[in-house]
Amino acid sequence: MPGPHGSLKLKMHLPDGFLSAPVWGGLGVVSLGAVTLAARKAQAGSGESRAPLLGVMGAFVFAAQMINFPVGVAASSHLVGAALLSYTVGPWAATVVMSAILVIQALIFQDGGVTALGANIFNMAVAGVALGYLPYRLLAGQWRRAGILLGGFLSVFVASVFTLGELLLSRVPLSNHALAGALGVFALTGAIEGVITLAVIEAIERVNPQWVERPEPMKRMTRAVLLSSVALAGGAFWFASPMPDWLERLAERAGFQQLAKTVWPSIFPDYEASFLGTPWLRRAFAGLLGLVATYVVCYVVGRWITRWRSA
Repeated sequence: MPGPHGSLKLKMHLPDGFLSAPVWGGLGVVSLGAVTLAARKAQAGSGESRAPLLGVMGAFVFAAQMINFPVGVAASSHLVGAALLSYTVGPWAATVVMSAILVIQALIFQDGGVTALGANIFNMAVAGVALGYLPYRLLAGQWRRAGILLGGFLSVFVASVFTLGELLLSRVPLSNHALAGALGVFALTGAIEGVITLAVIEAIERVNPQWVERPEPMKRMTRAVLLSSVALAGGAFWFASPMPDWLERLAERAGFQQLAKTVWPSIFPDYEASFLGTPWLRRAFAGLLGLVATYVVCYVVGRWITRWRSA
């Protein structure tokens, strides 16, 4: 576990250059339609009190994604949070919130490419949320814990398999050995996601058993989640694994890492405020700024959905 000088590179999302224009362009159109539909559907359960909830949960998922953990002996990963969002704010709102997080990560922190944004949104905010929520809905009742575990697993595994499929459609060279290794990492990462998601949901419900079903923004549980988000975002660099994530490792082993490029000059690449002198301060400042930006954007989106419904 590295100290404050350890790496904090979150490159789990597809960067610019890996996908062909027809693939990223087509997925951009599909994702735009899916997010628009999700925003319309989210209106049904929206009220003024829901906007702070979207902001708080969006901020928490953003902060949790900053904690990298080892997966296997040569790669790392982090919480995605698609299933967790779908259980706490509903699947439609979760798609919108996750999309907002991905946009912030791409534009401000160079975490995911701008041209690949449609693909990343489809993988995590559309497919990830849908496959994360489905088991939770189907296995309600006495199998609810199993549904949460399975939903967390599928939200990551399916999103990762879609990523592989998009690379193959883009004619990126991937050997059978590389594909088999990647699937093994996906399975392990998905299992960890399921366990973390269940632990967070149970922790929330121990404090307030009704919070997931009938959340009351700005109450004790919401404040606790927000404080946890601040602690995670401000101290994530202490827990960042120095190992590359599975996509970086796959690109390195398969020899297509040279395809990655940058088309957008982000403000804080690799989650660092380079104008600050102290390493820990560079990372803490960037993390906390991202947290605030995510909360504000998700809150504004929540208010916009509410007003759209009224109109």
